[in-house]
Amino acid sequence: MHPDDPLDQKLTQDRPASRPDDHASAERTTGRHRAAERQRRRPRALLTSTPVRVALAVGVTSCLGAVAFACTREDADPDLAREPVAEALAERAVDDDRASRSLDRAVSPSPTLSPSATPKPTPSATRKAPRKPATPPRPRPVAGLTQAQMDNAKVIVDVGVELKMPRRALVVAVATAMQESRLYNLASDVLPESTRYPNQGSGSDHDSVGLFQQRPSSGWGTVRDLMRPSYAARSFYEALREIPGWQQMSVAGAAQAVQISAFPDAYAQHEGLATTVVAALT
Repeated sequence: MHPDDPLDQKLTQDRPASRPDDHASAERTTGRHRAAERQRRRPRALLTSTPVRVALAVGVTSCLGAVAFACTREDADPDLAREPVAEALAERAVDDDRASRSLDRAVSPSPTLSPSATPKPTPSATRKAPRKPATPPRPRPVAGLTQAQMDNAKVIVDVGVELKMPRRALVVAVATAMQESRLYNLASDVLPESTRYPNQGSGSDHDSVGLFQQRPSSGWGTVRDLMRPSYAARSFYEALREIPGWQQMSVAGAAQAVQISAFPDAYAQHEGLATTVVAALT
């Protein structure tokens, strides 16, 4: 078509302009988008609207009221609250019993007792402290002796009884100790070692020590041994046994045979007193 052609011009005038159509199309498109946006915003608007808020508040309040009513009902009627608890406890007891049988436990844990319910031990279960051995009573002094002298005389007599020596040997031994040390356990000034052991005085007759004034240098024993009254008495009895016929000798003769003293007759003066002491101790 040529623009100068009258027919073309007429057709051009009769054709509607394209711009209005395009504008209307754009408006229609924009309207559809806005309508979709309004559809998306409508639920949010509904939630934020006052009537919906009131409805939600009323619903929450009703739920809380129902919960409070249920709790109040359980408080008012304890049987309603105890029924589920009782059932749970029964089921737990069955489970515990089943577990106990499966594990074959011989001893079940005992419940905790209050202090007032704690059982008291029976007398048979109470452990008694072991008794200390009773100390033998000290002998009562006789014949004017001191307690220390009487204690030493008892040691001499007890050793003789242990060795199964006759009574006469006991009298000989006590009389000998009366003459040698006056029945005191004596140390020696010549042997400083002897003073380190229990003693009741000291003498100066060479290296003689103890109740029977026996000399370590003569083979009677060590200083430590001879300072023990029981050891000194045993040594004297063993030496007396070695004397042939000592049973037929006088007390002084038997004592001299063992001691070999420079004063053999001195022992005789103690025979009566020694006899009294032995009688009191046996």
